[in-house]
Amino acid sequence: MSRYAEAKPYAVPGTLSELAGPVHGLVRLPRRLDWGPAYIYDLDDDADLAVMYERVVREAQSAADLRNHLDGAILQRLWPQLIIPMPARARWEQCFPQLRRQATAA
Repeated sequence: MSRYAEAKPYAVPGTLSELAGPVHGLVRLPRRLDWGPAYIYDLDDDADLAVMYERVVREAQSAADLRNHLDGAILQRLWPQLIIPMPARARWEQCFPQLRRQATAA
């Protein structure tokens, strides 16, 4: 694990139910969340959806970023598969034990 991943602050929402981002269609993330080549995510494609969720969890700077781009039910469904830094995973699972249980069951 990198020192950067350990030191980076990761945003976490107050509740999963407040995550009310889009669930279908095409999404282009703001540059602060997706600073690579411009990409439009197709939320109806499972691979695109997972990559977008990974990027938002890793790069969100505020709970507002999370609320605007993630959906709580989809996040819970994808959680076991998401490739995110261990410190981010630990922080989210500490705040939301149901994610830990879901990841363990998968």
